Amino acid sequence: MRTIRRLIYGEVLSGVGFVTLCFLCLFFFFDFVEEIQSIGRHGAEQYQLVHALSYVTLMIPSHLYELLPIAVLIGTIFVMARFAKSSEYTILRTSGLGPWRALKTLLILGLGYVFLTFAIGDYLAPMADRSAQLLKARYQGRITVGHTGAWLKERQAYSQFAVNIAALDSDDSMRGVRIFEFDNQGYLMSMLQAESAVHAPDDSWTLKRVLRTEFPAREVDTAHIERAQMESFRWPNQISAEMVSAALLKPERMSTIDLFQYIRHLDANGQSAQRYQIEFWKKVFYPLSCLVMVVLALPFAYLHFRTGGITGYVFAGVMAGISFFLLNNVFGYIGNMQNWQPWLTAAFPGIIYSLLSLTAFGWLVFRR
Repeated sequence: MRTIRRLIYGEVLSGVGFVTLCFLCLFFFFDFVEEIQSIGRHGAEQYQLVHALSYVTLMIPSHLYELLPIAVLIGTIFVMARFAKSSEYTILRTSGLGPWRALKTLLILGLGYVFLTFAIGDYLAPMADRSAQLLKARYQGRITVGHTGAWLKERQAYSQFAVNIAALDSDDSMRGVRIFEFDNQGYLMSMLQAESAVHAPDDSWTLKRVLRTEFPAREVDTAHIERAQMESFRWPNQISAEMVSAALLKPERMSTIDLFQYIRHLDANGQSAQRYQIEFWKKVFYPLSCLVMVVLALPFAYLHFRTGGITGYVFAGVMAGISFFLLNNVFGYIGNMQNWQPWLTAAFPGIIYSLLSLTAFGWLVFRR
């Protein structure tokens, strides 16, 4: 069995590695062609060829995270179908590789890809994607969301704050910051307008060039507004740099821990966290799709097409894998609109395809 496992693992690893490399080269080419259009068009510090190459290279981990499960599917299907066509799998079966032992062998290999996908998606891809976005912001402008920027909420003991951030610079500083302070009854107490802000190490923001406007209390009969100009102002809060990035960047690019902390922040401030909860559970279940892919590929080893080509079967397997990812994305949008349970929304496509794969495997083994 050790020799059989070494043969299967070596072939599958080679097949998956080749498919992954082809996909990454293809996406690298597409990204580079798209970035060429922006070269030399932005400001005094022009966006040059070396910057475009750096940006496209930094996007590779994100593409690898997205493509690894489907590369596992295509590579494993190709190997299993080739074994079946050349009768190698028949020889392996007569050598003691039973159906459940074959399933266990592939699941162990798939578990390795699960850990690899999790490590890339939770550590390497968020860091590389953030660096890529900040690199692009340095030469093409600031990171922003629409015309109104990003909105966050902070609740403290005796007041609550609504925070608006227009843009994020390449050095993680915030531009166009507005902070609205409300009392516990929802009445506006003050407003801070700052040209820029940076995160301080003591859970606070340091605001620069600040205009503070204070509004009268409700009990005061004489209406008056007080304004004050300050060069700097310290505002204590619990809004971290990761939370600001979450509001300005795509949630699927965040790590699992950052998503969990941001969800807790939204819940503590009475904000809807449905979208981020779905993304959190998708980050949890997405690496497990590698297990679904190897289970989906195993039935191809039990097909009989000695005289025919394997292209059609590989194509059918690829279409099945693509349909899995389409269903995964569709369920995410539908679950967000219909307010479904986030964990069920993220797990349901994997459950469906796992059952279909095991059914096909059982039918081919016991029926044929």
